[in-house]
Amino acid sequence: MVGALASSVSVASSALLGAAEAAAEHGEHAAAVLNGPNSTLKLGWLVVALPFVGWLLTLFFGKRSPMRGAIYGVTALGAGLLISIAMFFQVAGGAAPYHQKFYTFDIGGYEVSTGFSFDSFTVMMFAVVTLISFLVHIYSLAYMKDEVRFTFFYATLSLFTGSMLLMVASDNLLQMFVGWELVGVCSYLLIGHYWEEKPNSSAAIKAFITTRIGDVGMMFGIFVLFFAAGTFDIGGINGLAASGGIKHGILLAGATLLFIGVIGKSAQFPLHVWLPDAMAGPTPVSALIHAATMVVAGIYLVARNFDVFRTAFALGPGGPANVVMIIGTITMLIAALLAMVQDDIKKVLAYSTVSQLGYMVAALGVGAWTAAVFHLFTHAMFKALLFLGSGSVIHAVHSNNMSDMGGLRKEMPVTFWTFLIGSAALAGVPGLAGFFSKDEILHFAFHNHYYAVFGVGLLTAALTALYMTRCVSLTFFGEFRGHGHPHESPRLMTVPLVVLAVLSVTVGSLNFWGMKGFGVWIAYAGEQHVAEFDVVAMLAGTAAGAIGILLGLWIYYWKKAPQGLLDRVAPFRWAHTLLMNKYYLDDLYIKGIVRPVQYSLSKVAYWINQKIIDGVVNGVGVMTRKALAEATYWLDQTVVDGFVNDVANEAGEAGGALRRIQTGKAQQYVAVAVVATAVLVIAVVWAVR
Repeated sequence: MVGALASSVSVASSALLGAAEAAAEHGEHAAAVLNGPNSTLKLGWLVVALPFVGWLLTLFFGKRSPMRGAIYGVTALGAGLLISIAMFFQVAGGAAPYHQKFYTFDIGGYEVSTGFSFDSFTVMMFAVVTLISFLVHIYSLAYMKDEVRFTFFYATLSLFTGSMLLMVASDNLLQMFVGWELVGVCSYLLIGHYWEEKPNSSAAIKAFITTRIGDVGMMFGIFVLFFAAGTFDIGGINGLAASGGIKHGILLAGATLLFIGVIGKSAQFPLHVWLPDAMAGPTPVSALIHAATMVVAGIYLVARNFDVFRTAFALGPGGPANVVMIIGTITMLIAALLAMVQDDIKKVLAYSTVSQLGYMVAALGVGAWTAAVFHLFTHAMFKALLFLGSGSVIHAVHSNNMSDMGGLRKEMPVTFWTFLIGSAALAGVPGLAGFFSKDEILHFAFHNHYYAVFGVGLLTAALTALYMTRCVSLTFFGEFRGHGHPHESPRLMTVPLVVLAVLSVTVGSLNFWGMKGFGVWIAYAGEQHVAEFDVVAMLAGTAAGAIGILLGLWIYYWKKAPQGLLDRVAPFRWAHTLLMNKYYLDDLYIKGIVRPVQYSLSKVAYWINQKIIDGVVNGVGVMTRKALAEATYWLDQTVVDGFVNDVANEAGEAGGALRRIQTGKAQQYVAVAVVATAVLVIAVVWAVR
């Protein structure tokens, strides 16, 4: 943890140094910047720098500051949000992308630079990340107010946001990887915030290790593309990939390795197992991870490097089935099924996120870039709303389990209505945000003959509507099954819910404003896609959602389903057991990989300990014992005994001389005394004279 924080400090310092130099440059040309055609985009570096500044101030001065340091993060994100909104509208007005370089290095003959790129995609992500993070910062003032590590939580929250913004703004893969890894470090710290309890610390470790598996693939993919293209620059690599400047085999290897990183970070099958356990962290963190930072990083990576993936896997209309499409399609379905059997309200939403990320990956796999990015945009609003709404409920009933809830719509009206709007948006109710973005994906898949994606997408839409109807029914209707007296949350928590509810209703219409919809505003490499109204996709998606809602009401609200249905019918019982055990994937990983590795490592460690370490220690002991024996003999017999004997001999000789003087005869003693006295008198007289 200390090493990770030290790395974070180093990267943040580099980012702030670059920002400071940019500030100096802007200070010299202030008039030109403020009056230029893309003036607001030139302030984009501030959006990245401000959260890092907030992190440093909170970390070093937070405990002695107002609001225990939260003031720095809230102010930084508020300012970043305002700049991001201004940038968004400038992009919508047709501003050209702005590229900003900081440093250029020469490494082994290769030119490596650092810098930012602010185009429509970057600006859209800025708006999403700063908005969700700002609302989470506000919400957490009430939700986390009694926490002992309140200041550390806010410091890490700011670093988390800054890391995601650094990744989004980066114009090269190496710098993007730094932001990518910082996001992983922060997620580890925040998921394990309640580390005193072992399940929480274990969840943080599981998330960290699982995503690191994917990150290793991504790192090698970056190096493969670097040596193939001779640059880390994202635009340069995409350009070479699109023009055939990179051999297809090498490009395929690089794209595959990058996609392993996506599977880990965006929780795609089979590395999705970490995300539900990540619910051990504070609920505001869950909202940030699922809506704007951690898990959407993988979607952003594919979308930002789309030419690499498109060329490597032949993505797009008329293309064959590919690994991106297949993984996304599998993920959206299996996660939706898992959400059906969860009792923990946050795990329902976690599996929902995995499923919706599968939608986005599958959309990218069939070439529906705009639809995938649009779904990322809308999903951020209603998924943040749902997680913060679940936090409001948990705050009131002090339990995550829906079996401890029920009947909360009267006691918590604001939470109920906003949560209902978020659920309806996720279920694809017509007119709400999820309806527009989901139908764009279904429309593209159907009209480009990806019927498997279309069919699984419809089934997933029905399941989504079903499990969200179940979630709303068990949480807000019926009788209260918990303990205590639930109550509405404070305004610091409900105001963000209202804001997100309004956005969940309205942002879907961005795709149709004045015939210049989202596909025109947020275009990839100049490719603009205007939304098309498609009756087939709309009716099919709406019908799937309606079926799911009605089935959910029939089972969970009206309670018309036969009691014990899952226990009496063998196929249902088998399926229910399979889902409750999460397809046994965790067991497979633990028993098939982790424990064998631990067992093998323990055997190797035991052999090394017994044969090598013990052998060395025993050998050293034997040699030492022999050396000591020899040393003892030589020292004792030669040195010590010799010295003692010599002293004894000398003492004996001295004793012999004394024996001649000490005779015991008084006459001799008197004679010696007289002679000595006479000698002494003569000496004195001689000296005086």
